[in-house]
Amino acid sequence: MSTQALTATAGGVPAGEMAVLQRVAQLQALIEETRQVASPGSGAIGAGSGAPAAGTSFATALASASSTGLAGSGAQPAVQGSASGPGGEYDVLVEQAAARNGLDPAVLHGLIQQESGFDPNATSGAGAAGLTQLMPATASSLGVSNPLNPAESIEGGARYLAQMMSRFGGNTEDALAAYNAGPGAVSQYGGIPPYAETQSYVSKVLGYAETYRQSHPAAVTGIPA
Repeated sequence: MSTQALTATAGGVPAGEMAVLQRVAQLQALIEETRQVASPGSGAIGAGSGAPAAGTSFATALASASSTGLAGSGAQPAVQGSASGPGGEYDVLVEQAAARNGLDPAVLHGLIQQESGFDPNATSGAGAAGLTQLMPATASSLGVSNPLNPAESIEGGARYLAQMMSRFGGNTEDALAAYNAGPGAVSQYGGIPPYAETQSYVSKVLGYAETYRQSHPAAVTGIPA
């Protein structure tokens, strides 16, 4: 829905409903921007190099989130409206990062739920940190300076997943397996490696993604899972 349409219908619409309509319009604009720059036939993100389809810098992506009041300055995000389901307070950040990187927001949401349970301060013994559990070297390569910042972590995780989607021809299962076990293992076995942990990981992420789709039908972008 366009801004003009929202303005035209503003009269008599409760403030709560207007906030929802404005959010939908914002997401549609982001999605349209992603589709305009995506090139056909190059996987789910339309970028053969694995970079974001729009070529947007990491700083620009974060500035975009900040401009709408979504990026917190510390470890906690600005909560927008009521949370719905696990990680509901991060829904807008997830949906925006997914749109910028040509991803299904349900899959990105499921990945975060599996990686950290939506705990922005989560860390692992191996050194992974934040909502998307990026390793230090990976975070640095993606431009993430503070993985405990939800906006940075979500954008960084989305970028890395988009790279894996591009590398494995848009195959969501292979991309998720690569996120968990590394792209080398997926290439070696020609698909999900025979690791119980990785097989369980992929299954759980896809299950969480389906639950998210059912509870957030308006967030479905039409990008294949």
